[in-house]
Amino acid sequence: METIAFIGCGAMGAPIVEQLIDAGYQVRLFDPRAEAMAPLVARGGVAATSPREAATGAEVSIACLPAPEISRAVAYGTDGVIGSESLHVHVEMSTIGSKTVKAIAAELAKKSIAVIDSPVSGGPRGARAGTLSTMAAGEHAAFERVKPMLQALARNVFYVGDKPGLGQVTKLANNMISAAGMLAAYECSAMAVKAGVDARTLIDTVNASTGRNATTLDKFPASILTRSFDYGGKTSIMYKDVSLALEEARDLGVPMWLGANVVEMWHMGMVEGRGEEDFTALIKMFEKWAGVVVGGNESGPAAKP
Repeated sequence: METIAFIGCGAMGAPIVEQLIDAGYQVRLFDPRAEAMAPLVARGGVAATSPREAATGAEVSIACLPAPEISRAVAYGTDGVIGSESLHVHVEMSTIGSKTVKAIAAELAKKSIAVIDSPVSGGPRGARAGTLSTMAAGEHAAFERVKPMLQALARNVFYVGDKPGLGQVTKLANNMISAAGMLAAYECSAMAVKAGVDARTLIDTVNASTGRNATTLDKFPASILTRSFDYGGKTSIMYKDVSLALEEARDLGVPMWLGANVVEMWHMGMVEGRGEEDFTALIKMFEKWAGVVVGGNESGPAAKP
């Protein structure tokens, strides 16, 4: 039974840890919130008091964290995994941009620790179901070393290149496409309902036609038409991701006309105080502007902001 250090037991990290435990790995955990670790300890995980302690005795560490500065601290801060004498490979599953991953790789290389840049796509629902995709980049030998672990937590494992950072670019391209698709579905559904088309009929029609995308296929039936708004992703996290995607494009000298507008629209959600809301709840902003509710089999007065 191989030991893995896992740092970050949030909405994504916790179900990923469950998949690893179920696959037979011994997982040493760290999260600053004891309550986040408790259910995983009950499942067989071992709680640690720091990233360094979690990685002590492990050859592989995995981080799934919400922001670049946190990933840097976990990797090479005072109590970071860099302090483990046993560690050989650090897998960064966070979506934090290529600059941060390259900085982490450079620091950990000083201790002969390889970095695999391997962000995941599929959200908490996919993590619980074991249907995630991950796009991994880094030394091929290090990738092969952790590939069985990646296969234990993700249905689709893609090797996208030998340089850390390429996984980030792949993930950010995916999330920009996803975020743009969400906005298109939100504003067009508000328009159609305002004209008098039943919301569910609209989505069924789009899903049988060329306009279908992940939002119309999954998010509308699961969280919007039901008005539950509980798909599993925060508006603030998507805003962070599209902002990073735009930053990557600018650094590469690639114009991103649509992407810039996507970032501004998600920023509008942040300005309206919706950062902690599920990203499916962002449709309420479009409903308010249109004066409709994109509900199940009805259209009614404007949604409450």
